[in-house]
Amino acid sequence: MTGSGIDGEDVVQETLAKAFVALKLNPPIPNLHAWLFRIAHNASIDYPRDYARRFSNSLDDYHELPSAVSELDARVAAEAGLRLFVGLPPAQRASVILKDVLGYTVEEIAEILGKSMAMVKGVLHRVRAPLRMGIEDPARETAVLDGPQSVLLKEYVRHFNAREFDRLREMLARDVTLGVVGVTTAKGAVDTAQYFGRYSNIYDWSARVGMVDGRPVVLVFPSEARHKEFGPTPKYFVDLEWDGSKIARIKDFRYVPYIMVDATTQVAVEKGDKR
Repeated sequence: MTGSGIDGEDVVQETLAKAFVALKLNPPIPNLHAWLFRIAHNASIDYPRDYARRFSNSLDDYHELPSAVSELDARVAAEAGLRLFVGLPPAQRASVILKDVLGYTVEEIAEILGKSMAMVKGVLHRVRAPLRMGIEDPARETAVLDGPQSVLLKEYVRHFNAREFDRLREMLARDVTLGVVGVTTAKGAVDTAQYFGRYSNIYDWSARVGMVDGRPVVLVFPSEARHKEFGPTPKYFVDLEWDGSKIARIKDFRYVPYIMVDATTQVAVEKGDKR
C-alpha cells in the first residue's frame, strides 16, 4: 500500500496503536478483520510520503465492470510486489491486495473500503491487465548510486565492515534517533552509540551499499558472503537518514526479516562500473 516495506512497517505500527486504543473505548467489533484493514487503509492514505504524486486518483472514477477471478489473478498479484503496486492509487492497490492476495470477497472489500461493490468490481477489472503485463524478471538487479548520499553511505559501510565503530559514533548527530524495529528505540548520540556496541559482539554480517524499494540503504548479508560477487540475498537492511554529513536516524530491520519477502532489492555498484 505504501510502495515500500520500510514505510509499510510504520503504517502497521500506527494501525495497531490506533486499534488498541479504539478497542478499549468501543464495544466488541463484529468484523474485526475488516475493521483492522480499514484502519490500515486509512493510515496508508494519510501517510505523507510523496502524497500528491501517489494518491491522485479516486476509486470513484471507475464504473461497474464484470470481474472474473482466476488463479492467474492471484499469482499475478502475489508476484507483482511493491514496485508495481506503487503506481496505483491506494484504493486500487487495496482492492487488488484484498481480493487476489488475501482472498476477500467483493462484498467484504466494499465494506472495508467504504465503497460500492460496483466500484470495486470496476477497479479489479481495470487494474489486473496492467499488472499482468508488468511482471518483470525477478533476477537480481544492480543500482548505480552517486552524489553526496552515496559517499556518506559508502563511508558508513566501510567503517561498519572494518568494525570501526568509534568512527561511526563520530558520525552521529547530537539528536539522532534509533529504531531497532521490534526491539528497542533510543534518542540522542549517547544512547544511540550503544547500538554499535551490540554489533561489535556479533560476527554474522557483512554490509554493502544498495537499495530497497528505490531507497538507498545499507544491505546486510550473511558473513560468508563477504568475498562473493554480490553474494546471496541480503538478510535485512539498515535505513539511514542524514542531516548534512551527520546521521539523523538509524532504522535497523535485523529482527524483522519478513520485510525482505516483497522488497525490491538492488546491490549498488560504482558509477561507470559495468559488472
